[in-house]
Amino acid sequence: QVRLVESGGGLVQPGGSLRLSCAASGFTVSSTGMSWYRQAPGKEREWVAAITSAGVTANYADSVKGRFTISRDNTRNTVYLQMNSLKTEDTAVYFCRAFAPVYAWGQGTQVTVSS
Repeated sequence: QVRLVESGGGLVQPGGSLRLSCAASGFTVSSTGMSWYRQAPGKEREWVAAITSAGVTANYADSVKGRFTISRDNTRNTVYLQMNSLKTEDTAVYFCRAFAPVYAWGQGTQVTVSS
């Protein structure tokens, strides 16, 4: 029943913007800690951003601070990752994750930043 479905990935040019969506079912994102990870080929899965279940506390990896924003839309039960000023090194498969109290992973969506 618990499921995360990601969308919004694609090909963008360096300096461009993209918004990823993570639609949740089987639980309420407003009461759940949510996060985004990414994994580039040949590299480990890297934590990108998180928003906790208590309040609206958001944290970001140093590599994306000032460029990425994680947010919730409670009416749509969806978590977003707004990505601005994209760099080629942001190219990866991006995964949505619920970490507390529900634990789940999305299927991943490909983001490619290339000129």
